[in-house]
This record gives sequence, C-alpha cells and structure tokens, in this order.
Amino acid sequence: MIRKMLLSLLVCIAAISIASVAQARTQKPVLHGQHWVAITGKPLAASAGARIFYQGGNAVDAACAMLAATSTMWDTLSWGGETQALIYDPRTREVIGINALGVAPSGATAAFFRERGLRYPPAFGPLAAVTPGTPGGLMVMLAEYGTLSLAEVLAPAIEMARGYPIEAGAVHSIEHWRDRILEWPASRAVFFPDGDDELRAPRVGEIFRQPDLEATLEKLTEAERNALAAGLDRKAAIYAAYDRFYRGDIAAELVRATQAAGGLITMADLDAWEVKIEQPVSTNYRGIEVYKLTTWVQGPVMLQTLNILENFDLAAMGYNSTRYIHTLYQAMNLAYADRDFYYGDPYFPPVEPIDGLLSKQYARQRAALIDPLRNDPDIGPGDPYRFQAGRNPFLKYLRAPQRGGDSESGPAPADDEFFRGTTSIQAADEQGWIVSVTPSGGWIPAFIAGRTGIGLSQRMQSFVLDPAENPYNVVEPGKRPRATLTPGMAFRDGQPFLSFAVQGGDAQDQYLLQFFLDVVEFGMNVQQAAEADNFLSFQMHDSFGDHRREPGRLVVNESLPEFTREQLRKMGYRVEIGLRGNRDRTSGPINAIYFDPDNGTFQGGSSNHGDDYGIAW
Repeated sequence: MIRKMLLSLLVCIAAISIASVAQARTQKPVLHGQHWVAITGKPLAASAGARIFYQGGNAVDAACAMLAATSTMWDTLSWGGETQALIYDPRTREVIGINALGVAPSGATAAFFRERGLRYPPAFGPLAAVTPGTPGGLMVMLAEYGTLSLAEVLAPAIEMARGYPIEAGAVHSIEHWRDRILEWPASRAVFFPDGDDELRAPRVGEIFRQPDLEATLEKLTEAERNALAAGLDRKAAIYAAYDRFYRGDIAAELVRATQAAGGLITMADLDAWEVKIEQPVSTNYRGIEVYKLTTWVQGPVMLQTLNILENFDLAAMGYNSTRYIHTLYQAMNLAYADRDFYYGDPYFPPVEPIDGLLSKQYARQRAALIDPLRNDPDIGPGDPYRFQAGRNPFLKYLRAPQRGGDSESGPAPADDEFFRGTTSIQAADEQGWIVSVTPSGGWIPAFIAGRTGIGLSQRMQSFVLDPAENPYNVVEPGKRPRATLTPGMAFRDGQPFLSFAVQGGDAQDQYLLQFFLDVVEFGMNVQQAAEADNFLSFQMHDSFGDHRREPGRLVVNESLPEFTREQLRKMGYRVEIGLRGNRDRTSGPINAIYFDPDNGTFQGGSSNHGDDYGIAW
C-alpha cells in the first residue's frame, strides 16, 4: 500500500515537473510567421534571407543567400568549408540530402601524415584542407531547387564582401588566433590589412572589407551572366559559374596558392569532386519520422539513440532527473561508440552497416547493456552486421580495438575544439519548401588561398590514420572525412513537424536529441526547447585535434539541483558545472522551426546563446 502511494506521488511530481517545464518563460519570444521564416547564426545573414523572400524567392533561395552571407561574415565558417543540407521538396513530398563535403586531396594518405610524425592530420593550415564544398553545394542547391539567379542570391554577400560592420565574435577570434593567422600572407592581408607595425585587427563595428573575395564572387556572377547571354537557361548558367570555380581561373589560383604553401590540392582534385544529391536515413520514434544525413556525418547517431530510448519511459522519469540524464547519457554513449568505429564515407568500400545500425532489434540489444545504477566508461561498439546482410569485415579490430587519445593523455584543454566552427540555417515557405543546413569549415584561423579570398577547410583532422580506431574513416585521396555536421527534420502523420540544426562539433546530436525530446516528451514549444538547459557527454572521441575522449565526464547547467548532481557523482560521473572556458553555457545555439498544424503557420526558435537570429513574415 505504501509503495503504491509513493509511486502515485512520484507520478504526480513528474507530471507537475513536466507541466512547469512546458510553461517556462524564455529569454526570446517564439517567432511566428505565415508566409516564410529565415533563421541563422547572425542578424545580418538572417536579413539576407528575408531580403530574398521579399524578392519572391523560395526557401532554398533564401537558405543559399544566408549561407553566402554567413560564409562572408566568418560566422565560424567561410567559403572554402563544407555544406550539408536536408531539403523537403513539397512537389514530391520527399526529403533530399545534399552532400557538399570536400574530399582528401591527391597525396593525402595515412603514410604521408605518419612520415611527418603526426598521429592525426593537422588541425590548421594548407595540409588541414579538404577540397572546398560550400561553393558547389550552394550552386547545386540553387540550380536544382531554387528559383532565382546566382547573382540575385549572392548580392547580399557581395555587398558584405565590399564592406560590412564586423561583429564582436569575429574580432575576438582574429585577436585570439593572431600568431597563427600571421603565418599565412594572404590571411594576414585580410585580417590585418593595415600593414603597419602594430598589425591591428579590426575593431568591433568597423567596416571590414574583403576585396579578393568580392572579386571571386563577382567572377561567379560574371560566368552566369555570360552563359545567359549565350542562350543558356537558368540552371545551366549557374553550372557555368560552378565550372569557373572548380575548373577555371578561380580553381587555378586556389591550387597555386595552396601548393606554394605546402598543401596538396590539385586541379584534378577540384575537377573530380562533385556534390552528391542523396537519400537521407530515417527512423520512426513514437510515430514521428526523423530524418538525418547518412554516415559521412554523425547524423545517424541521433537516430540510433532514439531507437535505444524507445525502450524506456522517458516522460515518467521527469525532465533532467537523475534517471533521465543517466539513461540519455548511456544511450548516447552506445550510439557514439558505434559512430566512432563504423561511420565514414559511404562512397568508399566497404559500405558502412547502416541497416544494422538503425535496426530496432539492434537498438534493443544495445539498450539491454545499460546499467541503471552506474556509468560504463568502457562501452565500445557493437556488431550491427548481426542485424543485416553481410559479414563484419573488421572483427579483428572490434575484438581488440585500439582507440584514440583519452583523458589520461595530458592536461585537459578548453572545450573550444569540441565546438569547433559551424553555424546553422533554417528556412521554410508557404509553398512547403523546407531547408535545414549545418555548414562549417574554414573558420578563423583559416588559410586563405592567395588572391581568391577563400578560407580553406580544416576538416582533414577528422580522419584517422590507424584503422583500429575507425577502419571506415582512414584518410585516402578522394575520400570524405566523417564530419560532425548534422541538420535534422521530423514529420508527424506525413506532415512537416520540426526542422532543426545546431553548431557545436561532437555536441550537435546531443543538443538536437535533447531539443527533440523536450518537444516530444515534455511538451515544450520550439523556443523553450531551443533555450532549455542541456547536459553533455565527452565519453565519445573528439572529432578534432587529438581525438581525445573523457569517460564519465558530464557537464551540466548550474540550474541542475545539487541533490541531482550528487546522485550522478555516486553513479560514477565526473560532474562539472558549465564548459571549460565558457562556464555559463551548456546548450545551444539551436535554430529550429515548428510547423503549427492547427493554424497552418510557422513557429521559429533561436537559442539565447550566441548571435543566432530569425525573421518571419
């Protein structure tokens, strides 16, 4: 009798907790729109998206304009980085994946980097660069799914390259990375243009000019204009600009400057690279279909985690309760252990075991490994081949994995590497187009390739050299590194439900998982979920730098009660309040759109962390 009364009391407390969470006040209001919504990492870039909508463009046009603007603003990325997107096409009612991740150039082999005494490819400079993906990704999205010309979509970015008032975040990064930037003459010329002895970085609000980048973007619109004058249609004219970037004079200067600095990119590398239009992967969580890009990014890790969590009653545990945090932490660790071993470029053999990884039966097997009372710091990858056709070609590594660095390998760094680069873009319109993008790469300090004004990617560091760490992600020429970038979409009863993305390296799918569950399990609106206090695991391998892992490290928000923190410590966690170097933050910046089925309108959410901003109409 007493047990029944206690159980009823706990259920009531959980219900009250859920209700109070769902009614929580937010620092920003929900963004409401009837015709369109544009959200991204900077107010100026969101304005670029709104400008395109006012010109009659669709959500793809607006997303491309925001991508161009954020790349020009060095919003923790630049033009030589990589782009990946999910696009919902209302004509076919299908979700499309855009794979615009660059590849390792000629000569980039494991032996090449080992001969230079490296455990992983470098994090900075020309040898850190894969081929640029963002220009191609933008132009392919625009050509295939947009409506406006390249000149119209690039106009805001060209104006900004001509000069815009630089924001505090970029100024801080320039100052922080001063010594690294000064190693490369073209980067020095962009970020320290005065040429005086003081080498003064731009001041906040000062007009920041990038004449070389402006010239490169103008060359793209010139190629389009000449193609139209020659009688080509809109799509073919955009592809003429694509050819000029990857096969013409822009490519030649990019290759010349990169090779002069010791880089490996060749004209053949640029010519052979292509954007892949592909089918994303999905899973059904309690009647909601959730879409992610496949194993060339970490996206399936969220789907795997949702499959594992379907075996638990999360709502009954209570929002951010001890049991809830522990269960999510363990489920994420199981999925991330598989990510660290099985994810890689699906266009290189052997094919990753995605069917097994996303099998509900495999998820039940993995869920059964969760100890309800203790953290397991030694959890490793499973064998998804038992749940699909084929045999595991790497059992020898699975049985005796030689994993990367861990928390014993030296003093713990700040968490900057864990959150390296990236912004996010969300756009939707009344015609039904939806776009979710997580572009990245070429963040400050970027090696700028000569007179192109293009800051190159640093994504090479996400490869491994030792197949025992991840046999699917060993560096090879022409191969994509397994990146962290992971836009998401969700549909309920066949109708758009959520579109969401976030920056934050290896934290991205941790953030997005918690955002999604906040909405689905705890009834938060899109803004409440975007601002909600997250927690973070560092038990997986960092995708950057020395690929470090920190088993049992759990970062929580200061709002988590001390009683809960102490319970978690007793379960084997090293509980920390806030992030190293950023102790007041454990969440965001999440950008998302909720599709209101009752009113036929959009609700936008944009995290209260960072400069992320949305505009709707």
